[in-house]
Amino acid sequence: MRNSKNAKNAKTENMNSEEFLEALNIIEKEKGIDKEIIFEAIESSIVSACKKNFGTSQNIKVIIDRETGNIQCYAEKTVVEEVQDKNLEISLEEARQKNPHFQVGDVIDIIVTPKNFGRVSAQTAKQVVVQKFREAEREILYKQYINKEKDVVTGIVQRKEKRNYIIQMGKMDAILTPNEQIPGEELKFQQRLKVYVLEVRQNTKGPQIYVSRTHPELVKRLFEQEVPEVYDGTVEIKSIAREAGLRSKIAVYSKDENVDPVGACVGQNGYRVNVIVDELGGEKIDIINWDPDPAKYIAAALSPSKVISVKVNEEDQSAKIVVPDHQLSLAIGREGQNARLSAKLTGWRIDIKSESQAYETGFLDDDDDYDDEYYDDDYDLIDEDGDYDEEFDDEYYDEYDESGEYDDFEENDLDDSDEEYDE
Repeated sequence: MRNSKNAKNAKTENMNSEEFLEALNIIEKEKGIDKEIIFEAIESSIVSACKKNFGTSQNIKVIIDRETGNIQCYAEKTVVEEVQDKNLEISLEEARQKNPHFQVGDVIDIIVTPKNFGRVSAQTAKQVVVQKFREAEREILYKQYINKEKDVVTGIVQRKEKRNYIIQMGKMDAILTPNEQIPGEELKFQQRLKVYVLEVRQNTKGPQIYVSRTHPELVKRLFEQEVPEVYDGTVEIKSIAREAGLRSKIAVYSKDENVDPVGACVGQNGYRVNVIVDELGGEKIDIINWDPDPAKYIAAALSPSKVISVKVNEEDQSAKIVVPDHQLSLAIGREGQNARLSAKLTGWRIDIKSESQAYETGFLDDDDDYDDEYYDDDYDLIDEDGDYDEEFDDEYYDEYDESGEYDDFEENDLDDSDEEYDE
């Protein structure tokens, strides 16, 4: 009867070992976890479980047979002439009964598998495998989303927690903090929107993703998605200045003379840029040509206003700008926005005056520090006698009236005082 029972237990143990190895093979294949890592983790955990459950002070070592899955528990003992601590030492005489070649100082492994060891090891193995599952899933998700860092992804608004929006991105939820939300933009439940992945952090609970709707790179990535010429590098976005929700300015350039960079970004009938404007909730976007000549670049950056003259000082990265009297408010923009964005876009400090102010104060005269100048020959409001001429070419300001885009600029938005804007 006892032999039959032992045989049955041995058969059950073999079946459990086979199932254990099969489970590890599945884990390795589906979860991408190396079996050896799991073996080592289980061995280490069982050692701790043995010391906890069986109260032993011995040097315990657990070995799992990689072929059969069988688990054995060993006590490591040092061979000595006279035993002082039987839990840690074994006499030379007793050791040589096991192997005549042992010498004093050798370490011998003695099988000391405790009672109920199978149950304890099974529980421990289960806990370790479950923990490894969680760690592997967190690691896989982290690797998946770390590749999306500094890129644009589409998310779905799930809920609002305090002032943060929670955005679902596949298997993970991202956090859109108040500082990264477009001012005045109210997001709705289940709304799809594009966000810029600022950072992916790894912590004990898994990856934590932070996204933005205000970052200037969001505008750049959206153009890469909508404009093939930007995506393949034919058109290069040189610089971006943005005040989220209000207006952005981007400077574009193409080495290919046959490609109009501004036209490529705008698209037929404005289709390409309008898609981006809609995604950003109606945020205005000014697209200008980048120019290696800083004077021409600064003049273009002040669009939609027309610039008569630009003098730049390379040493301190500053520029003096003259604009038509009737366009001073347009050049400065409401609350200084146009001039401020132009300064950010170009990286130059900008000082703007109207033409009559420049003439009256000698704004550009006898200034040796300003050695580079841009002058629009088509726009001459001062006649040969030095008198102000009210006859001027209407083409310089009719352009923005046709679309109505800039109708909100009024002469009384700002006074005509000297204005200077830094980055």
